[in-house]
Amino acid sequence: MSAILETRALSAAYGPTRVLQSIDLSVPERGIVTLLGANGAGKTTTLRALCNMMVRVSGEIRFEGQRIDGKATEDIVRLGIGHVPDGRGTLVSLSVEENLRLGAYTRRDARVAQDFERVYSYFPRLKERRRQQAGTLSGGEQQMLAISRALMLRPKLMLLDEPSFGLAPLVVQEIFRILRTINEQEGMSMLLVEQNANIALELANEAYLLETGRIMLSGPAATIGSDESVRRAYLGY
Repeated sequence: MSAILETRALSAAYGPTRVLQSIDLSVPERGIVTLLGANGAGKTTTLRALCNMMVRVSGEIRFEGQRIDGKATEDIVRLGIGHVPDGRGTLVSLSVEENLRLGAYTRRDARVAQDFERVYSYFPRLKERRRQQAGTLSGGEQQMLAISRALMLRPKLMLLDEPSFGLAPLVVQEIFRILRTINEQEGMSMLLVEQNANIALELANEAYLLETGRIMLSGPAATIGSDESVRRAYLGY
């Protein structure tokens, strides 16, 4: 299976502080890849580097075979990379529907209107609350809104940063079930950063383990999940 995203010797720094050290990773078309690691390992920085957000980047990033390193963030978005950031990025003073409309701001096609119903089919609760101020939603509903806002872009690749953070286990299960459905029905590739290694490995096809800015282990998610050192450090058994 060909890769929709590839990096070669990707490094990233905040000012003089280097956080990522020469990372090589790939996300296959229609695949789900998870990036695991402890807090501070560089997982969020990896997603920011891919979008050229707030970090100084070196190395090579290819999306659908095209070099995108050095491109402006808005141009990367237009190519079809959606980003669901940590903290959700909800515009709390706007309604659910207004947040979704902003997700489609780069689009000029006629399908935007029908895509409201498309995302509501995945998250019916948002349709019930479409005129409600986003800041009054529960944490789980705000995460659903963040994912839906990225879907309004109709991305080919979605970058998800800690979608389970701060959510009740049942809500997490629901969101990850919907992510699997989106991947299966739309063929959307995903790169998932997640502290909950168990549920991330259940969703993903492939996994990378990041430690202090370097890839220490990579392979099929099932193989990574059965590695004894990974089980002890990240899975709790």
